[in-house]
Amino acid sequence: MLAREVTRMAEALLDAHLPGRGWTFAFDRAVRRAGACHHSTRRITVSRHLVQRAEADEVRQVLLHEVAHALAGHRAAHGPRWRSVAAGIGYSGSRLHDRPIAEDRATWFGTCPAGHEHRRFRRPANDTSCGLCSRRFSRAALITWRRAAPLEA
Repeated sequence: MLAREVTRMAEALLDAHLPGRGWTFAFDRAVRRAGACHHSTRRITVSRHLVQRAEADEVRQVLLHEVAHALAGHRAAHGPRWRSVAAGIGYSGSRLHDRPIAEDRATWFGTCPAGHEHRRFRRPANDTSCGLCSRRFSRAALITWRRAAPLEA
């Protein structure tokens, strides 16, 4: 989607559900999450990376998710009050992302002895073992990390 289309969609949702309350919309550079509701600044943000990869309905669902957080209040988290508000404004309730939004931009790649691949955005500070091979830390499942080649702009 184009940024201006997302901005129009976000502003329309804010006008419909949070009129006159001072909430604004912006893009952020998040790579692990799709959107965020910043109560202290009354701002809803969506990842630029999501917008580049997602369909309009997916972006709309992320925006509705965040608007529901704004309406329900910070303390509601993802509890019953938030779920009720979210359903009331049309949020489908499904998890949209199980992996980081911009996983292809990860700069660290790791492999365990069994061949499972792992990606990180920052270099792991401590030894890490593969969670697919062992539920607890195990030297037998230690991940070997390497830095990826930089992405072309």
